[in-house]
Amino acid sequence: MTIPHAPARIVSLAPSVTETLFALGEGGRVVGVTSSDDYPAAVKSIPQVATYNGVEMEKLVAAQPDLVIGFKGITSTTDVAHIRSLGFPLVMLDATTLPAVFADIVLVGDATGEAGIAQSLANRLSSEAAAVTAAVSHDPRPRVFYELDATKSIYTPAPDDFTTDLIRRADGDPITSGVPGVYSISLERLVAADPQVIVLGDANYGTTATMVAARPGWSVMTAVRDHAIRPVDDTIVTRPGPRIVQGLEALARAIHPGVALPSLPPVTE
Repeated sequence: MTIPHAPARIVSLAPSVTETLFALGEGGRVVGVTSSDDYPAAVKSIPQVATYNGVEMEKLVAAQPDLVIGFKGITSTTDVAHIRSLGFPLVMLDATTLPAVFADIVLVGDATGEAGIAQSLANRLSSEAAAVTAAVSHDPRPRVFYELDATKSIYTPAPDDFTTDLIRRADGDPITSGVPGVYSISLERLVAADPQVIVLGDANYGTTATMVAARPGWSVMTAVRDHAIRPVDDTIVTRPGPRIVQGLEALARAIHPGVALPSLPPVTE
């Protein structure tokens, strides 16, 4: 796909995309976001064109974008086909590793005419990530279960999800379903894997270490016996945008508490 000129009206179909656009100084061009967007604060005044149920095509058309940017797994294949059938230029991102997140930032910069700024940002984030990884690489690598949700079934990042790569770079051995694209894991498999650290991504939604320890069948896990159940801000860990290195740092602190980590500069909105 060729984009002949820098787009003036951009629709973002993923919170990570929105954060990237603002970090590149393109916030003023964003004319549509999703109902999940919450950062930076300026997104609250931008019309919402998509929800958990998908893209609301009438609102998308009303926004008259000259560029739409989505993310695989968030933007459905049905919506992708519909948007393209309407003739709107669509760029789809699909990062499954931390380096791919940085590459997506560069791609967004290329698509919006901010290639230089995007490359500089990606280079800086890559250097910061390397510094965090180096700080924990000398520690033992514990088995880590990252909990996305456990209200009905147990969910954790799939083995091909970028969050799993993030856990490895934070010097943890991630416990997953073992099946690409599958985010659910049985209690039997989790018990057999015996996590040494449980990281609560669902702490943002009220889950606590006490609640986890009280679950039937969980008391046999090493992490529960050792009281190694730690909350983390899931938003920065599982959102593949410019705050992803802050997510890596948060994971490193949860997996290796007490380890000295480099201080990171804030991401410019």
